[in-house]
Amino acid sequence: MAPQTAWFKSSYSDSNGGACIEVAHLAERGAVGTRDSKQDDGPAFISSMTAWSTFVAGVTAGTFSA
Repeated sequence: MAPQTAWFKSSYSDSNGGACIEVAHLAERGAVGTRDSKQDDGPAFISSMTAWSTFVAGVTAGTFSA
């Protein structure tokens, strides 16, 4: 049996069932998964560790601010 993936929500997420994503480190694939927290059996978006790191750096820097 394969180990279950450990998904987690950001500490900035609230517990009111809002629009949150969950993230999982997929070390065996060298990737990161993201999914809708309300659909834990739904599809996941898989990206490389490099792409995820670049995205997080951009968010932190305010690159994607509206």
